Amino acid sequence: MRSPYQSRDGKAKKVKVAYLVSHPIQYQAPLLRRIAQETDIELTVFFASNFSVQEYVDKGFGVDVKWDVPLLDGYRYEFLPAIWDKRRTGPTSQLNYGIFSRLRGSKGRDGFDVLWVHGYSTLNTLQGMLMAKALGIPVLLRAESRLGRKQDGVLKQVAKRLFFSGLKQLVDGVLPIGSLNAAYWRHTLGEDLPQFLMPYAVDNEYFQSRSREAGLRQGDLLRELGLDASRPVILFASKLQKRKRCEDLVRAYLSLCSEVENSPIPYLLIVGDGEERAALERLVSQSGVSGVRFCGFRNQSELPGFFNLASVFVLPSQDEPWGLIVNEVMNSGRAMILSDDVGCQPDLVTDGVEGCVFPVGDVDALTEALRRVLERPETAVTMGRHGRKRISGWSYEEDIAGLRRAIAAVTRRLST
Repeated sequence: MRSPYQSRDGKAKKVKVAYLVSHPIQYQAPLLRRIAQETDIELTVFFASNFSVQEYVDKGFGVDVKWDVPLLDGYRYEFLPAIWDKRRTGPTSQLNYGIFSRLRGSKGRDGFDVLWVHGYSTLNTLQGMLMAKALGIPVLLRAESRLGRKQDGVLKQVAKRLFFSGLKQLVDGVLPIGSLNAAYWRHTLGEDLPQFLMPYAVDNEYFQSRSREAGLRQGDLLRELGLDASRPVILFASKLQKRKRCEDLVRAYLSLCSEVENSPIPYLLIVGDGEERAALERLVSQSGVSGVRFCGFRNQSELPGFFNLASVFVLPSQDEPWGLIVNEVMNSGRAMILSDDVGCQPDLVTDGVEGCVFPVGDVDALTEALRRVLERPETAVTMGRHGRKRISGWSYEEDIAGLRRAIAAVTRRLST
């Protein structure tokens, strides 16, 4: 008698993994292509919406965005039929149907062995987990969450406990993206729920190669921005929202410039757009300092050119779940300055090694961090070299290994 895990010719069947996610995400597409290369995993991605494939208004950037990297190439996918689609992200932005029949299988097609979901607070992901449990399909959960700094009120704490006690019944394992996320799962879902590290990573090879290519064209960008190549460059690249705290960086930069006497005055490049841009431009204009460049929104393929110009990259954010831009810049071998409220910091940047860490919102401490990194050119170079080495071990290969361990544990199939 043939095993249910064997095909008609006696060969082992691939493990069929369904991945449920809100929309095509530029950071995830390369990872999905990489997973699709695994010879014993058959991945199918189910999207709730296609809004990111077309030009759309990004609420954070405040401008029309159309990504210039392929979002759907190299892996199997399907857009689920919609009951409604508000064409944005959010807990109730989409509701789809058909996930039950697809998970179960029909018309001679086998059902899925595993459901992997991204996030747990949307109607679709909750529906998908419930459907999988009804079908006896194990569920793996991945999300960006981490413990907040503020204490919830009593009623909110009770509501959260009830919610997570129910969620735990639907989940067979979690895929933490880093140490703070792992702590979050232990706190909300308990110490006994299996965890399989699947780190938040980017396509390291892509960003390293783009950085090398950018070095060959560095002069073009210097001329475009009107920069003197002999002066150091401080880089910020993110959405210009309040929680990104770019104003803290501008104020720290102005303070640093007021202290500089003999050393070259650094530039500050601000790449990105959003609600805070006008206020930041007014602040810079009133200061009379001429070294700040507002570069606007730049697409993903353009960013390595800016990374290559930088002496140091700064992300002063508050309540930043991870900060994948940090992974990207570290592949260019640049020193980092992060607030201690950036989620990736404990895993990627140690104070004094890959860069500097400062208390979020402390402009004086940020100014001192800039001074430490830029005081001697070799300091930034050494920190960047350490960062490049550290990020090389935080890659898609670790993601694949973690996913394989998780699948093996919940299905009793697949070698790790």
